[in-house]
Amino acid sequence: MSVPLYAQSSRLLAADLCTLLESYLDAKDVQEVYRAYLFSAEAHDGQVRKTGEPYVFHPLTVTYILGQMHMDPQTLCAALLHDVIEDTPITKKQLANEFGEAVAEMVDGVSKLSSVEFKTREQAQAASFRKMILAMSRDLRVIIVKLADRLHNMRTLGAMKPESQLRIARETIEIYAPIANRLGMNTVRVELEALCFKTLYPFRYKVLSQSIQNKYKQRSKIFQAIKKRIEERLNESAINAEVIIHKRHYYAIYQEMREKKQVDSIDKRKTFHQVTNNCRFLILTECQEDCYRILGIVHNLYKPKHDSFMDYIAIPKINGYQSLHTVLFSPHGLSIEIKIRTKAMHEMAEKGITAHGLYEHQKTNCSLGDITHNMSSPRAKEWLQGLLEMQKNTNDSLEFLDHVKTDLFPEEVYVFTPDGKILQLPKGATAIDFAYAIHSNIGNQSIRAIIDNQPAPLSTVLSSGQTVEIITADWARPNPGWLNFAKTARARAIIRHFLKNVQHKEAIILGKRILNKELAKYNLSVEKLSKEQRTCLQTTFKVDSFETLLADIGLGNRIALIVARQFDPTPNKDRLQHDKPKPMLIKGTEGVLVNFATCCKPIPGDEIVGFISAGRGIIIHTSNCKHIVESSYTSEKLLAVEWESGLHSKFLVDICIDVRDQQGVLAEVAATLANMNINIETVSNENYERGYSTLKFSIYVENRQHLARIMRKLRRLENVNRIRRSYCTEIN
Repeated sequence: MSVPLYAQSSRLLAADLCTLLESYLDAKDVQEVYRAYLFSAEAHDGQVRKTGEPYVFHPLTVTYILGQMHMDPQTLCAALLHDVIEDTPITKKQLANEFGEAVAEMVDGVSKLSSVEFKTREQAQAASFRKMILAMSRDLRVIIVKLADRLHNMRTLGAMKPESQLRIARETIEIYAPIANRLGMNTVRVELEALCFKTLYPFRYKVLSQSIQNKYKQRSKIFQAIKKRIEERLNESAINAEVIIHKRHYYAIYQEMREKKQVDSIDKRKTFHQVTNNCRFLILTECQEDCYRILGIVHNLYKPKHDSFMDYIAIPKINGYQSLHTVLFSPHGLSIEIKIRTKAMHEMAEKGITAHGLYEHQKTNCSLGDITHNMSSPRAKEWLQGLLEMQKNTNDSLEFLDHVKTDLFPEEVYVFTPDGKILQLPKGATAIDFAYAIHSNIGNQSIRAIIDNQPAPLSTVLSSGQTVEIITADWARPNPGWLNFAKTARARAIIRHFLKNVQHKEAIILGKRILNKELAKYNLSVEKLSKEQRTCLQTTFKVDSFETLLADIGLGNRIALIVARQFDPTPNKDRLQHDKPKPMLIKGTEGVLVNFATCCKPIPGDEIVGFISAGRGIIIHTSNCKHIVESSYTSEKLLAVEWESGLHSKFLVDICIDVRDQQGVLAEVAATLANMNINIETVSNENYERGYSTLKFSIYVENRQHLARIMRKLRRLENVNRIRRSYCTEIN
C-alpha cells in the first residue's frame, strides 16, 4: 500500500517546509517560496478554516505535499497562493507583478469562477472545472497543484457538514482520483480513493479494513516463506533485486468485489475470500533485461496460470505505467500475483508525471513551455490534446464534464491497425471508437468494420489483440444511434458536435422545402415572403427568428400546413383538402433530418411516404409499411414524397436466404456479394429446421433493380433454396 505523501497530527510550520525545500532547492529559491508564504499569510490574515485553524495552514500543507514531489519554485509559490485570487481582494495582475506571469496563471487556473452567475452549483462547478482544464493545457502544473489541494481538503473533510462531505467525496472519486490515475500519480490516487471510500461508505470501510488486516495476519508466515524462496532463487542467479510484499488498498478490493461478471449467463460477484485468496509481490530491479530474467526464474519456481501474463513494459498502459504481471500457482492454495519492474519504472508508477520533478529542468534555464514539455509524458500530452479538442466540440460545461468522466477509464484494450500500429482504447470500446481514434474524418465516414478479416458492425466491442480495419464511404455521415455504443469521450463529443451543427443547418433547409411545398397552394414561396410577412409569422408562432421557425418545421416540432394557412385568402379552408400536394423529392443524402425507417428500409423504386416526427424530422417509410397502414396518423403528419431520378447513393436493405446447412455456405454467399462489390453491414445465421438454415444479410444497394440483380445472382448458387427481402417488425 502506498505511503501518504504527508500525514502528521501536529500543525505544520513554515520552518518545516523550508527544511524540506533546502534538501533540493537553492537558498535563493527557498527564500522566494518563503516570500510567497508571507504574502499568503498576510492576504489570508483573519481567515479561519472549518477546522478552526488559521487559513494559511491549508496552502502551507499543500505546498509541503508538492515539496515532497520535488516540484519547482514556481509551482510551490502557486500552491502557497492558490486561494488568494478566490478568497481575498488580491488580483491576478498583482500576483503577476509580485511573482511573475507563470505563477499568476497557475493560481488563476485553480481558482473557481466567481464573477459569473450560475443557476445551479453543478453548472458553476462544471464551468470552473472547464476553466481549470484549459489552464492545465497551457501548463500541466495547474492540475498538480489542484490534486495536492484536493488531497489536503479530503484529509480535513471531517470538519465539513455531512452533506458537503458526501458531495466533495463523490466529486473526488469521480473526477480527481481518476485524473491522478490518468497522469500516473498512483500515490495520490490511492490516498484519495481511500479517503473517499471511508467518507462515502464508513461502515463498509471499517468492516473491510478489519477483515483484510486479520487475513494478512493469518497469512503472514506464508507470505514470508514465499518471499524468502523467491529471494533465494534470485541470489542464486546473481540478480540484484528487492522483493516486497505488496498489499492492495481497500478501495481496489471493494471495487473488485462489486464488479459483476457473467457466469453461465448469470451476473455474479466475487466473494471476499475469492478476491483476497492471493499473495502479491513487487520485485524491483536495476535494468529492464533483469525484469525478463526474473520472470523466467519465478515461472521456473512456480507454475504460471494460463493467460495470466501481461507485458506492460513492451506495451505500457495509457498513463505510462510499465511492469510485468504474472500469476503463479502456490503450494499453499493461494495465487501468487507478481509485478516485476525497474526502480525507475516503480518511481514512474507511483509518482507519474511528477516522478522527476521540475527543478532540474528549471536549473538549466528552460522556458516555461520547455518545463511543461519535459514534465509531461507523451501520453499525458495526447490526453490533454484530446481534452482540448473535446472542449472545442462542446458548448455546454456540464456536457464537457460528462465527456471527461467518460474518458477517465482505468483499463485499456490494445488493438492493431492493418499496418501493425497499436492503438490503446478504454475497456468496452467499439469499432466506432477505433475509427474516431484514427481520425475524426474516418469516424464520420465509417460504414462498417473488418475485425480479424471478418466483417463486423461498428457497434462491435473490441478485445485486445484484434486487428481492425474501418471501411468508409464519401456519402456516409454520423448516425445519432452511434451514441448508444460509442464509448470514448472523443467519439461521443465529435458525433454530438457534428449532429448539433449539421442538424440545425439541415433543419432550416428541410423546413424551407416543406414550407415551400405548402405555400405553393397560395402561389407563394419562402423567397417571396416580405420582411413584414416573416415578422408576422415570428410574432404569431412566438419565435425569435424566421430561421428558428424553419428549423422547427424541419425538426417536425411545427407543422408546415398550419404555418402556410396564415396566408389563406379565403375563409373556407376545406378547399385545401381537394388540392393535390406536390410531392417533395428525396435524394437519400439530405442528412440527419431525413431518416429511413428501419421497419421497412425503403430503397429507390419503392413507393414511399414521409412521416413528420417531432424532434427527428422526416422518417421515410414504404407506402405499404404496416406501421403507416395500421397506424392512425393524421394527414398533417404525413408528407407526400417521391424519389428523385438518377440517384447514386447507397441504401441499407435486409435479405433472408434459406440455404442447405452445408460447410462453407456462408463464405460462399459472402464471397459472391464481395465479388459484386456489395458492402455487408451485418450478417446472422438462424437454424429453422434440420438440414436448412436462414442467413440474414444487411447490405447496401442502389435501388430495387440493383437488389433484383443481386438476388438473381445469389439464387443461382447450388445451396441456396430461397431468397427474399426481409422487413423488421420494430418501428423506427
